[in-house]
Amino acid sequence: MKLRIRRVPLDTLRENVAVLSASCIALRPEAFQAFKRLEITHGDRVLIASLDIALDPSFVAPDQIGLTEPAFRRLGLREGAEVSIAPARRPQSLSSVGLKIAGATLTGAQIEEVVQDIAGYRYSDMEIAAFLVSCAGFMTSSELLDLTCAMANAGTKIRWTSPIIVDKHCIGGIPGNRTSMIVVPIVAAHGLVIPKTSSRAITSPAGTADTMEVLANVDLSVTQMREVVDACKGCLVWGGHVNLSPVDDILIGVERPLNLDTREQMVASIMSKKLAAGATHLLIDVPVGPTAKVRNTSEALRLRKLFEYVSDQIGINVEVIITDGSSPIGCGVGPVLEARDVMAVLQNEPFAPRDLREKSLQLAGALIDRDPAMRGGSGYGRAVEILDSGAALAAMNRIIDAQGRNSVVPALGAFHADVLAPRSGVVLAADCLRISQLARLAGAPLARGAGLDLLKRTGDKVEQGEPLFRIYAAEPSHFELATTAAREANGFTIDVISLSGGGVVQ
Repeated sequence: MKLRIRRVPLDTLRENVAVLSASCIALRPEAFQAFKRLEITHGDRVLIASLDIALDPSFVAPDQIGLTEPAFRRLGLREGAEVSIAPARRPQSLSSVGLKIAGATLTGAQIEEVVQDIAGYRYSDMEIAAFLVSCAGFMTSSELLDLTCAMANAGTKIRWTSPIIVDKHCIGGIPGNRTSMIVVPIVAAHGLVIPKTSSRAITSPAGTADTMEVLANVDLSVTQMREVVDACKGCLVWGGHVNLSPVDDILIGVERPLNLDTREQMVASIMSKKLAAGATHLLIDVPVGPTAKVRNTSEALRLRKLFEYVSDQIGINVEVIITDGSSPIGCGVGPVLEARDVMAVLQNEPFAPRDLREKSLQLAGALIDRDPAMRGGSGYGRAVEILDSGAALAAMNRIIDAQGRNSVVPALGAFHADVLAPRSGVVLAADCLRISQLARLAGAPLARGAGLDLLKRTGDKVEQGEPLFRIYAAEPSHFELATTAAREANGFTIDVISLSGGGVVQ
């Protein structure tokens, strides 16, 4: 017996949810207890969805099936179309997950089957979590390689005509580290092709896509992305919109609440997207610091070896640079504030953050050194020349216009307050994790004008009562959350200066 589709105006994020009436004509009420997931079919179209039951007949009629927004969009049928339903069959690949939990090493075919089922939304979050936890226990190098390739194959794969396609990626964890938006226009102005697909924030106050979206449209199709790159040599777009390694976004959504962040999964995530994006030469920035994702050099070196192993096998020339991750980069933390810093560097403003400028030049120079026409080691000087001459700013403006410039830049949050130094002294450290947490509590990145403006940096002298940073929020509730949390712990460590002049008292 067929049911008519009813569109339910609920955004259930990545999860497909179907709603049946408690009086559904296609299933007996007692059958609802036997399974939790439905298989919905129409011709050759199949959708797997979690099952909810509506007790109110006005919500979903007995001859209807309600589909929430993600499910309705993915099935791709008009409202009122007729579909058949049945209990969802257990994916065969779950047996491989069971083997992995028991300690087995999976074959490439088994991993490919698991990834394809995750891409097809045939796994529940609990089943995805089981796969992730089993991989976190141990993963061989061959499994890591197979997972990377399977994830890249599950979505769009872009190929370019240029023999050299450069790209860069930071593993994250450092507030304000918005170097891509400076590196891309420098490298593009030099003449190398750099189609940068970036992520939105997951646990950080802003991703590159969030910050670029302050200035321009980032939701481009593959065709539009190609047009921008053809015209400008580079772009800064959201990778999720062009469907690069979509399984990665699903896995990340389950990883974060579980606080899973294994090095192998990080490598598979990054390399699958770069493989799908068609990069030939990749620069990876690994910040190391006491509150960064990578806490020490030995851990960074192990991560570098993993990147090098996978890149050698999939044919991407990779260079891993270990950088200073002891403090935030730049002054702004949050989309509008970070966009301000980026444009200040590109415009060569005297107040532009020096650390953001210098790190961007180092990374851009390393990519320009990939140009066969350049003498070895001359990339940094070329990057400085491009930035100082205004050529990088001109390239950025071309990219912004090609992607679709925002006519109105979002304003900073209307609610703001300064967080003051509790004592006089020298700023010894700024906790990257705490700074990010405070900016998130203020509403970043969803509220683009929310975040933190850092007024003091590591090594600066500060007087008691002098502002350390300013909190911006768009909503009173976020403002109260952030200011209360900042009073409890502001993330700054200040050494007290001894009145006797005998040095610093810890």
